[in-house]
Amino acid sequence: MIFLLMIGIKKLLLIAVVTIIAVACARFFNKGNSQVGALASFATMGVEEFQAFIADDNVQLVDVREPEEFDDGHLVGAVLIDVNESDFVGKALAVLDKQRPVAVYCRSGRRSARAASLLANQGYNVTNLDGGVLAWQDMGKSLVK
Repeated sequence: MIFLLMIGIKKLLLIAVVTIIAVACARFFNKGNSQVGALASFATMGVEEFQAFIADDNVQLVDVREPEEFDDGHLVGAVLIDVNESDFVGKALAVLDKQRPVAVYCRSGRRSARAASLLANQGYNVTNLDGGVLAWQDMGKSLVK
């Protein structure tokens, strides 16, 4: 009986340790994705809706990929602000007007979702292209060099 009780205590301790480690890891990795605490919300649009949205001259279009990717082809009128650079937010603050909407995209939509969250946390009204350049090209849309 005591043996069974000891096994039960060991399992409980193991579960507690694993839980503590998981929470610590989640907090650590979330810090890198948000520079000002809680995540702000942003919109996500499919290709057709995004194309209509960025047709408005008031919308600021931002490619958040790396320079080499941008040089290989980007959406017309896009400015490059690489989300993987440590000073992404600082560059965005220097270039983008908070009074105007911002549209962001990347290759597949993952980096741009992170960028959209970072920008939304800074007070920007942000929209992300769902599926990124891959979805854009799948819909027959072109890029410029």
